[in-house]
Amino acid sequence: MLLTTSVHFLFLVFIGMLLLVLLLIIFVLLYSFFQYKESVRMSGWLKMIDQKISEAIVYDEDETPADPVFAAYSGNSSFRNVFLHRLVDSEKKFSGAAKNKIKTLFKQYHLEHEAIKKLDQKKPYMIAGGIQELTVMDAREALPKIDSFVSHPSAQVYQEAQYAMVSFKGFGGLDFLDTASGKISEWQQLRLLLSITGIPENSGQHIENWLKSTNDSVIVFTLKLLRKFRLFSFYPAVLSLLDHSSDEVRIQAVQTLLSLENPSTVNYLTEVYHQQPYEVQLEILRVMKISKDPCCTDLLKKELSENNASGIKVNAAEALFSLGHREYLLQLAEDASSSGELIQIVKYALREKIC
Repeated sequence: MLLTTSVHFLFLVFIGMLLLVLLLIIFVLLYSFFQYKESVRMSGWLKMIDQKISEAIVYDEDETPADPVFAAYSGNSSFRNVFLHRLVDSEKKFSGAAKNKIKTLFKQYHLEHEAIKKLDQKKPYMIAGGIQELTVMDAREALPKIDSFVSHPSAQVYQEAQYAMVSFKGFGGLDFLDTASGKISEWQQLRLLLSITGIPENSGQHIENWLKSTNDSVIVFTLKLLRKFRLFSFYPAVLSLLDHSSDEVRIQAVQTLLSLENPSTVNYLTEVYHQQPYEVQLEILRVMKISKDPCCTDLLKKELSENNASGIKVNAAEALFSLGHREYLLQLAEDASSSGELIQIVKYALREKIC
């Protein structure tokens, strides 16, 4: 009796497992079917959208035949989002008249509504995507709403909002730097710099305030701005940053001083060299190498001979070589009293192979 009960129980378990497997197979088949249908639908939509974009680029608006099928689909929210995404991708691939025609399509079908809807979402990537779409399509009517995101908690969102403001307003879009608390990444700084084509005459006070910001990345970006536009009048303000608490700010200040081409720069850097942290000293030595100013020769020779840091020695030797002191370096390399490390560093500076 016990054996019969066990066999019956195992049979029920087997049937249950079989049904479960069958249900899983049905689920996978149904899922695959719906995925296939979605893929076919998406492929059809993209083909239709690509044709519409091609026609808009090639023909004038009055030469394009009416397309009732496309007009019908253009009221579908999902289709409109695909259309918007395709337009944004296409806009990046074209220039001139073609780019303008793509933006005309965007306005013709009022796709700014789809992008603006994303700004009301809670997910940062959705908001950032909407801002990017509005920026690419030059939807200036959305500027006030985009402006509200420049201090958003999400870096992904506030970076897109900042870039949008500068894309639309140029230098005037940098007002967010007055209160920016989040870090401006290297990539974001590059994007902003590329978007700014000029500096207004009345911008001096803004730049001075940014150079005094409590946000180090704001100062770093401003220094890069000074380098790009060669704003010589800010030379004294840049000099004062060599006392800043951040090594990165000091390094950027050294690079900016070089680009502002003041004849007293290398002499001043020589005077403050020993008060600087290691990384800043390395940057000063690189500047001395580029400047080829002979006033720093004594400092370079002393650092090469007496400093214990290999990095300092290498940069000092390279700077001396750049300044034309090849004979001096050769003498050091052949001097029996020179250490093995010093000889290798000097040979490296002279571009000789060390066996």
